[in-house]
Amino acid sequence: MFRFGESVVGYEVLVFNEREVRAAAGITFLFAFIAFMNAFLVGEMGPTKLMVAAFLVDFFIRIFINPKYAPSMIIGRWVVNNQVPEYVGAPQKKWAWGFGLILSAVVFYLVVLNDIRGPVLIISCGLCMLLLFFEAVFGICVGCKVYNFFHKESAQYCPGGVCDLNREKEHTQKISFWQTATLLLFIGGIFLAITLGPKAIESLGLEAQERDCTVPEFALNHAETWKLHNGCL
Repeated sequence: MFRFGESVVGYEVLVFNEREVRAAAGITFLFAFIAFMNAFLVGEMGPTKLMVAAFLVDFFIRIFINPKYAPSMIIGRWVVNNQVPEYVGAPQKKWAWGFGLILSAVVFYLVVLNDIRGPVLIISCGLCMLLLFFEAVFGICVGCKVYNFFHKESAQYCPGGVCDLNREKEHTQKISFWQTATLLLFIGGIFLAITLGPKAIESLGLEAQERDCTVPEFALNHAETWKLHNGCL
């Protein structure tokens, strides 16, 4: 029961299913983001405190008991159990999740035990969500990269084969000149639209269409919010 990783035939070290790990990171990120935005926009800290406590318990189970009993990992396994597993080494994951445990403990101390709010809390929560986002969306395990920096020879079975420094990229992975040019043109177009768009409309004499800002009956209890969402403030 108390083991970090799964024993799979053909692999020299204990491993995890990367699809399951990324699913768990995505699930955790989703709830963390909802709680964070609720606190940031509404000022209600109840959901955030609950999420932080759950986050700490989840990582405690991963590190000190067995990751396969962590709630997020159980849900992640259930979601992707019809997909072919992609195994990655467990040792580097322990470093990554160790960082997660430390960050969650810090946030738990700040927001749950002391009800501290402000830049320190925002930075801590933001860093947690950033690490979860990179893991879930890009398959980039920042903590694993730290492990690989100190254990270059012992790191095995990294996601996407990134441990193999001598691996040559496939032609489908390379970015061409025209792809780069397209991306730069797109970014430049967005930048021009943001900076010159209002001035262009003003120079053409185009005025914003008048809106009917009469608050409907169903929105009378939250009139200011309705006006904000309908461009009436």
